[in-house]
Amino acid sequence: MIWDKVAGVYDSFENLLNGKVYKELGNRIAEYIDENDVVLECACGTGAISKAIAEKCHKLVATDLSSKMMKRAEEKCRVYGNTVFRKANMCALNCRDKRFDKVVAGNVIHLLDDPASAVWEMLRVCKSGGKVIIPTYINKSDKTSKLLVKACEAAGVQFKHEFTLESYKEFFISLGMYKAEFFVIEGRMPCAVAVIEADGWFDSKTKICRGSDSGGPAWNTEKFRK
Repeated sequence: MIWDKVAGVYDSFENLLNGKVYKELGNRIAEYIDENDVVLECACGTGAISKAIAEKCHKLVATDLSSKMMKRAEEKCRVYGNTVFRKANMCALNCRDKRFDKVVAGNVIHLLDDPASAVWEMLRVCKSGGKVIIPTYINKSDKTSKLLVKACEAAGVQFKHEFTLESYKEFFISLGMYKAEFFVIEGRMPCAVAVIEADGWFDSKTKICRGSDSGGPAWNTEKFRK
């Protein structure tokens, strides 16, 4: 797995190429975390976001497919005593419905063949009234952004989707998610953050996700399947 191979240099790579965004992202996400929250983080990587969440929440369950990336994250969060780490596939979470107050997945959606399925799972395990927070790198279509994407791909990281801010918003709207806010952290490769209200979006019996008062469309996963 590529992530096991790059775990030892990942933080240095991010700080060198996109340090402003990498350092700011965790703090911005932590603004949405309350002290009594039980939080799930998917694709926690080396823990840049995990650390910021753990400082504020009651309990954090941090997951990833890479054991070596999680080992780095665990070292950063050990001091807080409220974090557990589990190997997990974010597209098939072994977890009951409506378990967590907040669900976070940072800078991973653009790497997935089927990002809609991952969003489906995050909404499934989020409590009514909770929030699903999904940052992802976006492409400004300028020379710097394109060079950074090429640098990542040269290291073995494949971008399955290259979102702009508008196409990122369109992605969530196509899933019927009209109760969402967005903001951007600017940098060499900017990061768009989607904050989705979980209430009313997911029906585990019908497998349909709708806004409770929007009358929005059901899931449309095919459009964003590579």
